[in-house]
Amino acid sequence: MTSTLIQSTLDLPLLARGKVRDVYEVPSGPNKPRGDNLLIVATDRVSAFDVVLPTGIPDKGLVLTQLSAFWFELTGGIVPNHLIQVVDSPRVPGIDLELPRETIGRSMLVRKAQRIDVECIVRGYITGSGWKDYQRSSEVSGVKLPPNLKESQELFEPIFTPTTKAEEGHDLPITYEQVAELAGEQGANAARLRSLAVYRYGRDYARERGIIIADTKFEFGWRDNEVILIDECLTPDSSRFWPADEYKSGGPQPSFDKQYVRDYLEDIAWNKTPPAPDLPPEVVERTAEKYREAFQRLTGRELIRG
Repeated sequence: MTSTLIQSTLDLPLLARGKVRDVYEVPSGPNKPRGDNLLIVATDRVSAFDVVLPTGIPDKGLVLTQLSAFWFELTGGIVPNHLIQVVDSPRVPGIDLELPRETIGRSMLVRKAQRIDVECIVRGYITGSGWKDYQRSSEVSGVKLPPNLKESQELFEPIFTPTTKAEEGHDLPITYEQVAELAGEQGANAARLRSLAVYRYGRDYARERGIIIADTKFEFGWRDNEVILIDECLTPDSSRFWPADEYKSGGPQPSFDKQYVRDYLEDIAWNKTPPAPDLPPEVVERTAEKYREAFQRLTGRELIRG
């Protein structure tokens, strides 16, 4: 089985360590620790039910970084984003040190932006937490939906259903008006329109390649008085990918993401609080295969490896 990277250790100032990504400052000079760029390293960590598991998924970080970069490049003419380049060698222009080979293919050099603290979720199908909200109130994040929808049914038009961005615990649904309170009217409008534009492009592109993108999550930030797309883009971690040839509304769908992980944890009746249990090798490998398959189907490329 391919080795995994659970945590990176670079000779750069560590800015943040998220559930999956380690974010480093890129100094602009020998005595200037705060530069204009960041290095984002996608590890092979996997989380479920808001808890990071002790077992990594081989190649997951490679898929997340390279698939995000693929979408950033495809959609850059529609919505500006923070990508400068994927790390493809130990020497990267703008970084005054030799990077370890483990960073190759799983790291990207990006421009800094002031993050808008909102999860910008777009739903093209009614599923997941959106389905639960719809069953309770016939609406999601303040968006009223038609009656008698089935689980996993495609919506007439994609909807913008933002949530809070919680540092710990669960994100909570909020309305567009609440986004405007957090980000200002200009920021909220740009985030909504740009989320819908990238989702529609990705949905149509993926459908031609046999994948339904049921919903997805974007993050945005301010840079030079403009709202730009940051973090990741249309990956199996931030989206629900379904095989189009197996789609049938009326219930849950098979997927290309970490569903094997969630199903296993449900089967063993884990209480969803730390510490999380180790994953068995078969669950790890089946999950890794789904990530790799999604990448290959969408990009037609081979993964860059260190």
